[in-house]
Amino acid sequence: MDIRHRNNVTVTGPADAPAVVLAHGFGCDQNMWRLAVPALAKRYRVVLFDYVGSGGSDLSAWSEERYSSLHGYAEDVVEVCEELDLERAVFVGHSVSAMVGVMAARSAPERIGALVMVTPSPCYIDDDGYRGGFTAEDIDELLGSLESNYLGWSATMAPVIMGNPERPELGEELTNSFCATDPEIARVFARTTFLSDSRADLRSVTVPTLVLECAEDVIAPREVGAYVRDAIPSSRLVTLDATGHCPQLSAPEATVEAILDFLESLEDPR
Repeated sequence: MDIRHRNNVTVTGPADAPAVVLAHGFGCDQNMWRLAVPALAKRYRVVLFDYVGSGGSDLSAWSEERYSSLHGYAEDVVEVCEELDLERAVFVGHSVSAMVGVMAARSAPERIGALVMVTPSPCYIDDDGYRGGFTAEDIDELLGSLESNYLGWSATMAPVIMGNPERPELGEELTNSFCATDPEIARVFARTTFLSDSRADLRSVTVPTLVLECAEDVIAPREVGAYVRDAIPSSRLVTLDATGHCPQLSAPEATVEAILDFLESLEDPR
């Protein structure tokens, strides 16, 4: 199988530089990173891709069996890294991709040497002593609405997820991205995302990790960022002066600055 075609892999930046892999979240594709790429590609080999079922990926490669689990997406990541022969790359995962990166790093530690988790959430549902931001009933209602009228759900939820109501163009972009996804594929990815509980997986992380959260985020509240930081001893938490769940679009300069600071610390750990 042609992995580069399957996952619509694109590579930019110096060929001999350390690799940074940028991974998108639910309902999105690699275009979500376009504002961050120019600054990163000045010094790093930047790898972008689309998960199977998203963006410009090969839709014929999608299967409900594989992508009903986050492990299926982690296999995509590992196979892309193997195809490009990446060693100790920095994996930057947005939203659900943060946990995909955790799984990929555990299964292929020679391929991924550090993690950047952008607005991560290991579990979206509240539990005893844990606040994920949603009750089980909230998630059932969200998934039911998505499955009954995906386009209507997208138009309603995308602006809420994006935040920044004073900048409606951001919500419109996310809406269009959601609407470009096949509804059946979106249904499976949504269930995989919002019903996952990856809290136990955080304990497996031993690589340097940056956790980026936004000051206000309805999808991943501040308690989640603190939980992830506390669960990963090798991590540090940075709170961006940003609103919404997609800071790479709403606050790209601050997001890139935090990522670059982290990348530089890996080169000079003092």
